[in-house]
Amino acid sequence: MEISFFKNKGIKSFLDFFSRVAISAIFISAIPRKIIGFERTVDYITSKGIPDPIASVLLIGAIICLILGSGFFIFGENQKIGSIFLLLFLIPTTIIFHVYPFHQRAVFMNLGLIGGLVIAGLRDPK
Repeated sequence: MEISFFKNKGIKSFLDFFSRVAISAIFISAIPRKIIGFERTVDYITSKGIPDPIASVLLIGAIICLILGSGFFIFGENQKIGSIFLLLFLIPTTIIFHVYPFHQRAVFMNLGLIGGLVIAGLRDPK
């Protein structure tokens, strides 16, 4: 049973766009902190046991994934590409920074984001 409110194509389109912006907001908000505090973020990554040169490369990759992922996810015709970029950022980040020591809230919040990105990536936008 489909709710009649969601049958209106304009409303569905707006809600789809708004939902993608809402999911992307957490990723977009992380971009300036990673760029402005680049060295501090590299230091944090190295504190997790990742060598300094690799940490810098990983952070650059993370920033690229966040920018491209958010852009494609919000504005791209095929949001699957955006979902993939954001998952490439989110899954390793969750494992490296939140599994050990276990940060329950962060892990479950990230699992929710991962689930939303997977759903968005699997659906056929209309």
